[in-house]
Amino acid sequence: MAAIAPALHTLVAHYPHHIYFQQLSKQVDRTLAKNRTLADNLNVAHHWLRKVANCLRYPPEAYPDAPVTSQQVAQEMQHLLEQFQPDRKHQRPQSALLGRLKYLWHMYGEQLLPCYDIPGLPPDTLQLEGLFGRLRRHQRRISGRRSTRELNKFGHFQILFMADSQAELLAQMRKVPLEAYQAQRIRLDQSETRSRFLYRLHRDPSTTMQSLADRYIAREKKMSENCFPIDPNNPLCIS
Repeated sequence: MAAIAPALHTLVAHYPHHIYFQQLSKQVDRTLAKNRTLADNLNVAHHWLRKVANCLRYPPEAYPDAPVTSQQVAQEMQHLLEQFQPDRKHQRPQSALLGRLKYLWHMYGEQLLPCYDIPGLPPDTLQLEGLFGRLRRHQRRISGRRSTRELNKFGHFQILFMADSQAELLAQMRKVPLEAYQAQRIRLDQSETRSRFLYRLHRDPSTTMQSLADRYIAREKKMSENCFPIDPNNPLCIS
């Protein structure tokens, strides 16, 4: 929301008589002012969450040359929990994070620590779960049924179909005609347009909203060069 406000202010500056933009900008500013304290608490909670991730050396690829033992991680986590003491009355997001963190560490901390002492043991099963998730989606797509019980019998054989070398992978890709591949890529690109916009809006709302505002201004300028506005409060017109 904080990233959306500057883009709306830009539109208000370009169209000072546009009632819709003025009202929308006021509502956004009012919402920001009302939730400023909560947003600051969430920002602090996210800062502590990043500290927890750094303590656990997660994700692993971000710490390739930082060997650590399970005992060291346990000590750092205990020290972090002792430092993190938010006010339960005025800092509810931090308090909720602390309560959940203590519960998870008490329940699963001992099961997580061996990954720091056993070489090659990942701290999570996300990659493995992602692989089986892709197999399940593929099974539903080719069968048209929600059930994926067939993977219990044949799922491990599908993993064997993966290419063992770059040359083998290239040979498998060449089995698909280039025209069919390009047509499917265009369809995939069109179907993912909305999801990509939502991803950019979530990851970089400031740039995304400013880009939309710039495109709107450019469109209105182009239309104004070819026609006359009907309503000064609504710059849209018919060419």
